[in-house]
Amino acid sequence: MQIDDPRVSDALHDATEAKKDAYAPYSGFKMGAAVVTATNAVIKGSVVENISLGLAMCAERVALFSTVANNVGKPEILALVSRRTDGELTWPCGACLQVAMELGGAELLVVVSDGKVTETRKLSELAAHLPHKK
Repeated sequence: MQIDDPRVSDALHDATEAKKDAYAPYSGFKMGAAVVTATNAVIKGSVVENISLGLAMCAERVALFSTVANNVGKPEILALVSRRTDGELTWPCGACLQVAMELGGAELLVVVSDGKVTETRKLSELAAHLPHKK
Protein backbone atom coordinates (compact mmCIF):
# COMPACT_ATOMS: atom_id res chain seq x y z
CA MET A 1 0.00 0.00 0.00
CA GLN A 2 1.24 3.43 -0.88
CA ILE A 3 0.37 6.85 0.39
CA ASP A 4 -1.53 7.49 -2.87
CA ASP A 5 -3.82 4.53 -2.08
CA PRO A 6 -7.31 6.12 -1.92
CA ARG A 7 -7.94 4.22 1.31
CA VAL A 8 -5.11 6.20 2.93
CA SER A 9 -6.77 9.46 1.92
CA ASP A 10 -10.10 8.24 3.30
CA ALA A 11 -8.47 7.19 6.56
CA LEU A 12 -6.73 10.57 6.94
CA HIS A 13 -9.99 12.37 6.27
CA ASP A 14 -11.85 10.30 8.87
CA ALA A 15 -9.01 10.66 11.40
CA THR A 16 -9.15 14.44 10.92
CA GLU A 17 -12.89 14.34 11.54
CA ALA A 18 -12.40 12.14 14.63
CA LYS A 19 -9.87 14.62 16.01
CA LYS A 20 -12.69 17.18 16.23
CA ASP A 21 -14.55 14.83 18.60
CA ALA A 22 -11.56 14.24 20.89
CA TYR A 23 -12.15 14.61 24.61
CA ALA A 24 -8.93 16.20 25.86
CA PRO A 25 -9.84 18.67 28.63
CA TYR A 26 -6.63 18.06 30.59
CA SER A 27 -3.85 18.06 27.99
CA GLY A 28 -5.60 19.86 25.15
CA PHE A 29 -3.75 17.39 22.87
CA LYS A 30 -6.50 16.36 20.45
CA MET A 31 -5.91 13.27 18.35
CA GLY A 32 -8.04 11.40 15.86
CA ALA A 33 -7.49 8.01 14.30
CA ALA A 34 -9.08 5.84 11.67
CA VAL A 35 -8.59 2.21 10.78
CA VAL A 36 -9.30 0.75 7.35
CA THR A 37 -9.97 -2.97 7.41
CA ALA A 38 -9.67 -5.78 4.89
CA THR A 39 -13.39 -5.32 4.16
CA ASN A 40 -12.74 -1.60 3.45
CA ALA A 41 -14.66 -0.54 6.54
CA VAL A 42 -13.36 2.70 8.03
CA ILE A 43 -13.61 2.96 11.81
CA LYS A 44 -12.85 6.23 13.62
CA GLY A 45 -11.44 6.75 17.09
CA SER A 46 -10.78 9.83 19.22
CA VAL A 47 -8.58 10.29 22.25
CA VAL A 48 -10.60 10.13 25.46
CA GLU A 49 -8.89 11.57 28.54
CA ASN A 50 -9.83 11.06 32.17
CA ILE A 51 -8.76 12.90 35.30
CA SER A 52 -7.31 9.54 36.35
CA LEU A 53 -4.65 9.31 33.62
CA GLY A 54 -4.54 5.51 33.56
CA LEU A 55 -8.18 5.46 32.48
CA ALA A 56 -7.55 7.57 29.36
CA MET A 57 -7.49 5.89 25.95
CA CYS A 58 -5.50 6.82 22.85
CA ALA A 59 -7.40 7.46 19.62
CA GLU A 60 -5.59 4.60 17.89
CA ARG A 61 -6.69 2.00 20.42
CA VAL A 62 -10.27 3.31 20.39
CA ALA A 63 -10.33 2.78 16.60
CA LEU A 64 -8.53 -0.58 16.73
CA PHE A 65 -10.74 -1.98 19.50
CA SER A 66 -13.82 -0.74 17.63
CA THR A 67 -12.87 -2.87 14.62
CA VAL A 68 -13.20 -5.91 16.85
CA ALA A 69 -16.38 -4.67 18.53
CA ASN A 70 -17.95 -4.08 15.12
CA ASN A 71 -16.58 -7.29 13.53
CA VAL A 72 -15.48 -5.47 10.37
CA GLY A 73 -12.29 -7.33 9.52
CA LYS A 74 -8.56 -7.21 10.04
CA PRO A 75 -7.01 -3.73 10.23
CA GLU A 76 -4.83 -2.91 7.21
CA ILE A 77 -4.28 0.85 7.63
CA LEU A 78 -4.03 2.87 10.84
CA ALA A 79 -4.10 6.64 10.36
CA LEU A 80 -3.39 9.14 13.14
CA VAL A 81 -3.87 12.91 12.94
CA SER A 82 -2.61 15.25 15.66
CA ARG A 83 -0.37 18.20 16.23
CA ARG A 84 3.35 17.60 16.38
CA THR A 85 5.25 16.51 19.48
CA ASP A 86 8.51 18.37 20.08
CA GLY A 87 8.48 19.51 16.45
CA GLU A 88 8.12 15.98 15.05
CA LEU A 89 5.10 14.13 13.69
CA THR A 90 3.35 12.21 16.46
CA TRP A 91 3.55 8.42 16.05
CA PRO A 92 1.54 5.86 18.04
CA CYS A 93 2.76 5.07 21.55
CA GLY A 94 4.10 1.64 22.51
CA ALA A 95 0.77 0.42 23.85
CA CYS A 96 -0.97 1.37 20.60
CA LEU A 97 1.76 -0.29 18.55
CA GLN A 98 1.35 -3.50 20.56
CA VAL A 99 -2.43 -3.53 20.05
CA ALA A 100 -1.90 -2.79 16.34
CA MET A 101 0.50 -5.74 16.11
CA GLU A 102 -2.02 -8.04 17.79
CA LEU A 103 -4.95 -7.01 15.61
CA GLY A 104 -3.35 -5.95 12.32
CA GLY A 105 0.02 -7.67 12.21
CA ALA A 106 3.42 -6.59 10.98
CA GLU A 107 2.17 -5.53 7.53
CA LEU A 108 -0.26 -2.92 8.91
CA LEU A 109 0.40 0.44 7.28
CA VAL A 110 0.73 3.24 9.86
CA VAL A 111 0.05 6.74 8.54
CA VAL A 112 0.64 9.87 10.62
CA SER A 113 -0.14 13.47 9.76
CA ASP A 114 -0.27 16.92 11.29
CA GLY A 115 -2.66 18.02 8.54
CA LYS A 116 0.16 19.32 6.35
CA VAL A 117 2.85 16.63 6.33
CA THR A 118 2.13 12.91 6.13
CA GLU A 119 4.46 9.95 6.62
CA THR A 120 3.90 6.21 6.44
CA ARG A 121 5.66 3.15 7.84
CA LYS A 122 4.85 -0.52 8.01
CA LEU A 123 4.26 -1.58 11.59
CA SER A 124 7.20 -3.99 11.24
CA GLU A 125 9.48 -0.96 10.74
CA LEU A 126 8.16 0.84 13.82
CA ALA A 127 8.02 -2.13 16.15
CA ALA A 128 10.16 -4.93 14.76
CA HIS A 129 10.64 -6.68 18.09
CA LEU A 130 7.17 -6.55 19.63
CA PRO A 131 5.78 -9.91 20.66
CA HIS A 132 3.21 -11.14 18.16
CA LYS A 133 1.30 -14.12 16.86
CA LYS A 134 3.09 -16.22 14.26
